[in-house]
Amino acid sequence: MSTGHSHSIDQINASWQAVHKATLIFVVREHEVLLIRKKRGLGAGKINGPGGKQESGETPQQCAHREIKEELCLDVVESTNCGRLRFQFIDGYSIDVQVFVASRFSGTPSETEEAIPLWFDIAEIPYDEMWADDRIWLPRVLAGGRVDGRFIFDADRLVDHSVSWSGE
Repeated sequence: MSTGHSHSIDQINASWQAVHKATLIFVVREHEVLLIRKKRGLGAGKINGPGGKQESGETPQQCAHREIKEELCLDVVESTNCGRLRFQFIDGYSIDVQVFVASRFSGTPSETEEAIPLWFDIAEIPYDEMWADDRIWLPRVLAGGRVDGRFIFDADRLVDHSVSWSGE
């Protein structure tokens, strides 16, 4: 079905403004990464990293730490910003996401109304149950890379993307 609009990755440029700013945070221990099965909201049912919308007056890092506390009852001691992902949906929604990785935390991940915690071996991440963009950038971020990605989605379908890397 055509929407009558042209959707090109070039739309996501320097003047692009997202509807929401948000974060994702990936907690790593040894060879495992903590993911969630999202129970509600955008991507409900999918496996993803914990995260959510940034609140007014909050830094991206504060948002990431607050979201993992709310979603999994986990306190992150410190985290590293590993890049930026910009998502444009054909329906008009857009989100600008800062990505963090953390290895120091306290507490035990616990299920909440938002999410079910799931530890996965990094070599066995279930990309088929995740957003289509994750398989493009997440392995390199977990290996220490820094990502700058732009993605266009039509509902759950990845339509176009552009990704650049640094820090590997």
